[in-house]
Amino acid sequence: MRVDIDKMKQVILNLAKNAVEAMPGGGQLIFTGSADAMAVTLEVTDSGVGIAPDVDVFEPFFTTKSFGTGIGMTIVRQILAAHGGSISFTSELGNGTRFSIRLPVV
Repeated sequence: MRVDIDKMKQVILNLAKNAVEAMPGGGQLIFTGSADAMAVTLEVTDSGVGIAPDVDVFEPFFTTKSFGTGIGMTIVRQILAAHGGSISFTSELGNGTRFSIRLPVV
């Protein structure tokens, strides 16, 4: 499958920006990738503050920050869906978050 490279840059930049903002005192930002016959996966992991279990980061206009529009993650999910992909995350308060992007190969 072909992807819109500018849209994928937007996805990665948004995830990286959010991760850095979740680590105001510094921390680790790790990108890992893998592929199999069916899909390409990119994981973006941070050692930040984490996301509370009751927070829907994909809800439009929702933000936990004192700035921003709250549409970044909604746009990320829309871009990935338009490419036949998906995004999910796991998080632990005080220990960081891992977002996983999956895009089909065909």
